[in-house]
Formats: sequence, C-alpha cells, structure tokens
Amino acid sequence: MSIRNAIRERLDDLHPKEKELAAFVLAHPEQAVQMTIVELAQQAGSSAATVSRFCRLFHFQNFSDFKMRLASELARQPAAAQYQDIVAGNPLQEIVSAITANHLRSLTDTTRLLDLGQLKLAVEALHAAGRIDLYGAGTSGTIAHDFFHKLIRIGKAANSYSDPHLQITSAASLTDKDVAVGISYSGETLETINALRCAAEQGATAISLTKFGNNALAGVASIRLFTSSSEAGMRRGDMASRMAQLHVVDILFTGLVSEHFDEYVPRLEGSFDMVRRFTGKEERDPS
Repeated sequence: MSIRNAIRERLDDLHPKEKELAAFVLAHPEQAVQMTIVELAQQAGSSAATVSRFCRLFHFQNFSDFKMRLASELARQPAAAQYQDIVAGNPLQEIVSAITANHLRSLTDTTRLLDLGQLKLAVEALHAAGRIDLYGAGTSGTIAHDFFHKLIRIGKAANSYSDPHLQITSAASLTDKDVAVGISYSGETLETINALRCAAEQGATAISLTKFGNNALAGVASIRLFTSSSEAGMRRGDMASRMAQLHVVDILFTGLVSEHFDEYVPRLEGSFDMVRRFTGKEERDPS
C-alpha cells in the first residue's frame, strides 16, 4: 500500500534510528497502529522525538494522524488488487486488463491518501486567488494545462507554464494575493521546484501535487496534495500516475465550483454558450 511503499522508497535516506523505526513499522504495521508513541519508540529502539520526526518527514500532522492513516490502509488492504507490470509481447486482452487494473488501483490509493483539510485549504486559496500559476514539466505539464482549461472556464485568471524561464518570469511577478501550483510526480523536478520556490518568496500561496512521501517540491509548498506512489516499470511517470493527478485536479475543480456554486456555475454556463456561439456550434442566420 502507498504509505508503506513511501517508507520503503525513502529507507536509504533515513538516519539510522529512523531506519530502525521504519523497519519495525514495515515488519509489524498491525502492532504499530495499536501502540502509543512511547511503546513504538521502545520497540523500535528509538525515542518519542524520533517517532514524531519520522511522522512529520512523511507529512503526517502527528503520530495519531500517522496511526489513523496506516490503520485505514491496513483495513482496506484485502480488497485492493496489485499493480500489474506491462511485459513485452503480452496479448492485447491482457494489456487492456492490466492498464485498467493499474488505473483503478492508482485512483483508489490516491483517494485514501487525500487529506480533506489540505484539500479544503487548496480550494479556499484557489477561490481567493487574484492570479493562479500552474507549473509542470513533461507529463505533469499536460496536467497543469488541463487544470488551466478548467479554471479559465469559470473566469479565474490562470495560466500554465512548462518552459522553465517562463515559469520563473511569471512567478517573480506574483504577490500574496496569488496562488502557484507545482505539479511533479517525483516531486524532484528541479525547474518546477525553483518556480514554486520563487512564487513562495513573492508571498504567493504555494500548492504542491506530488507522489506520496518526502520530496523537495512538497517541502517548498504550504499546502501539500499527494497521489499514489506505487509506480514502476513501463507505468512510471505517465500512466497510472497521470490518472491519479487528473483525479486530484478534478476533485479540486469540482470542489471549487461546488463551494461557490452561485458564482462559478453561471460563468461555466456562459463560457459554454460563448464557445458554442463563436465556433459555429449553433444554427446561424443564413442572411
């Protein structure tokens, strides 16, 4: 599952005591969720301070938050199918089944990881924003552009940038009334990190969308959103993860419109009518 995968991915980066703690949690997750912070520290040969630091490292609010999320993950584990790798020469029917299973699992894992508090903060920030910058490179750039298309339909002053120079140029002109969103599956795309850091230095609210776990882009952001981190092989970075990122973008957009229905729905309908009118999608007067 995603929390334990994130811990496994970061094992080599942990300090020795944190690594011992991680090893205990991975080996005995059911026991860990039943323990107090002191009991877990004693069993893992560490301290309560190490446990607290470990939880914050993986973006949990505290030890109680970590236990609750891990317990929820364990409770749902039996119903979850495993990711299927894509092998050269597979029959087309198996490829269809594997890709479908991977996408469904990615969406399910991502939904479990979503922090409703962080989502609410993101929705409120987007609503209040005078301007919204969206940064992403490669596949994440297409996610940023998709979000841009949604936001302009409800009248938000938004733009998406994949070019690193344009990212910094735009970020440098943001203010504390604006929002910048950095999107990167790995959370380690240097250009996106630099752009979001520049925006944050100008006072803009910085939102990150990355895979679950500790990463540089999330470290820059004040609002952190995560997707499933279970990617490998041919899937890496542009298959299941793309679906997960779009899933979060759709949730943000729908939440934004739902929270401020009377303001945004007329704009949404108006933009639809104008597109239909000016692109010839309605009957024209033959004269």
